[in-house]
Amino acid sequence: MPTEKTYTIEKPAGCTLCPRRCGADRETRTGVCGCGAELKVARAALHMWEEPCISGTRGSGTVFFSGCPLHCMFCQNRAISDGKAGKVITTERLAAIFPELQEKGAANINLVTPGHYAPQVTEAVTAAKKAGLTLPVICNTGGYESFETVKLLARVTDVWLPDLKYADRETARKFSHAPDYPETAKRALDLMVEQAGELSFSDDGYVKKGVIVRHLVLPGHVEESKEIIQYLYERYKDRIWVSIMNQYTPPAEKLPYPELNRKLTSYEYKKVVDFALSLGMENAYIQEGGTAKESFIPAFDCEGV
Repeated sequence: MPTEKTYTIEKPAGCTLCPRRCGADRETRTGVCGCGAELKVARAALHMWEEPCISGTRGSGTVFFSGCPLHCMFCQNRAISDGKAGKVITTERLAAIFPELQEKGAANINLVTPGHYAPQVTEAVTAAKKAGLTLPVICNTGGYESFETVKLLARVTDVWLPDLKYADRETARKFSHAPDYPETAKRALDLMVEQAGELSFSDDGYVKKGVIVRHLVLPGHVEESKEIIQYLYERYKDRIWVSIMNQYTPPAEKLPYPELNRKLTSYEYKKVVDFALSLGMENAYIQEGGTAKESFIPAFDCEGV
């Protein structure tokens, strides 16, 4: 009888998991992501601040991974994106966390920034499914992913939740030191849509499969946001949903670009939303009220890890 195929991937001599392709061996030094070879997780708990079809009233079983290859200068999760916060765990422990979240009533498993741990995450989800995990798995990413890593994570992903942050290479260079972001994220998104297909929902309104693209409107960048919204609608029409976010919060420290040192105005956000509606976009989530005043950031205190 043939043995079942496993998804354990041999570690490359130098890390090429993200588009930075920094080549760090991650055994002796950290990569651009800020992480070594071991899994590091900052929180695993029910999260109530995602889109309605993800959190709903049950909460999303969200696992926040430490580190990030993008390092946006306005990042709201800087406490973990630099790779310093969190707890080192084994792949076996990660596989056990998923059914624990299922037992707590989670509507899904939500993997936040897992790309730089893609081999271990794929292995852990595969093991958890064999052990009885039945929830949809969401891959929640900044959008800056290599084609190869998306293909690997696609083996265990039901729903993709990527950002599309920038349309302009210069904006991506200034704010994230990643001038290749627009073309890289668009290429990855094409593969995500091809893999997941159109969105489908359970009878009680929770997402089961498909793609939801998030776009955070940045202060002073209304025209670029319009370009992104138009691209998404013209390329994918109603095959995806788009989440247009107004929750930009200026960092405590002053940034070298003045527009990033203030909140988004309601007028700016309305201009982007009105533009989306003028295109005929219907499959969209729109934030209302002063969401920038709310805290969408949980305590990264290793709960559930």
